[in-house]
Amino acid sequence: MSPKALITGITGQDGSYLAEFLLEKGYEVIGMVRRSSTTRFPRIQHLLDRITLVPGDLLDQVSLLHIIQEHRPNEVYNLGAQSFVPTSWAQPVLTAEFTAVGVTRMLDAIRMVDPSIRFYQASSSEMFGKVREVPQRETTPFYPRSPYGVAKVYGHWITVNYRESYDLFAVSGILFNHESPRRGLEFVTRKVTHAVARIKLGLQDTLPMGNLDAKRDWGYAGDYVRAMWLMLQQDAPQDYVVATGVRHSVRELLECAFGYVGLDYRDYVTVDPRFLRPADVEELVGDASKARRELGWEPAVSFEELVHMMVDSDLREVQAEIEG
Repeated sequence: MSPKALITGITGQDGSYLAEFLLEKGYEVIGMVRRSSTTRFPRIQHLLDRITLVPGDLLDQVSLLHIIQEHRPNEVYNLGAQSFVPTSWAQPVLTAEFTAVGVTRMLDAIRMVDPSIRFYQASSSEMFGKVREVPQRETTPFYPRSPYGVAKVYGHWITVNYRESYDLFAVSGILFNHESPRRGLEFVTRKVTHAVARIKLGLQDTLPMGNLDAKRDWGYAGDYVRAMWLMLQQDAPQDYVVATGVRHSVRELLECAFGYVGLDYRDYVTVDPRFLRPADVEELVGDASKARRELGWEPAVSFEELVHMMVDSDLREVQAEIEG
């Protein structure tokens, strides 16, 4: 029998790459989606005939129980969350319900129905926030700087708690920023590459940005979902940092993306106070040596390759829009 995996957040960037990866591994893939009057799922459109979508909601415990009871997955990947950091200031309570308490609801459903299920929790480098040490590793203390980061810390520790209290195979992947052409337009990498395409093709003149000096450890989402799967194949459940170990500033991101199409970002970028966060995270860079050593995981796509991949994708997309 094929192994069976349940993915929450399957319609998102990571969920779509993970679904592709698991299908290639011979899994039966169940994707949990929230009930909506619109059923367009562009990131997984090409997979719809190969996966099973089921209605459910991290805010609704009963729906989670039903899904676990009916489908009996071997693995659960909890990628569903309110995942955009700026939105977490505008909607802090909703962010806590999805991103924090939602983890408990899923863990409790697993505990009640089938404690043998292996559980992956999507933790985040935003938990480190005002960093206590550079680079950040599994033992670095958390100091979150946004409602999103705070909610992710709860999700992380409740996963540890259920692992230790109920002997569940429950792990957290502390993933640093990971991007792709499927990234939402609100995220800074995609905001930049999409604007570069529009400026290059004459549809836009300026790009308003926030803090250009913030530094991040950016990797490719397609590489990072492989680490998620590897964590659930180990003999014992452990948490891992997943990162490239290389930091780049937003300014370097702009230089790379604009330079790729022969433009100078300084001719187009303005700093707009609206995009500055109430409390910013200045520098995140991860030490993934434990994942390299124990999982055999290595990122395959470099920062430059990632940015160029995203610019190429956005050039194709914007060109298609122009041609109608």
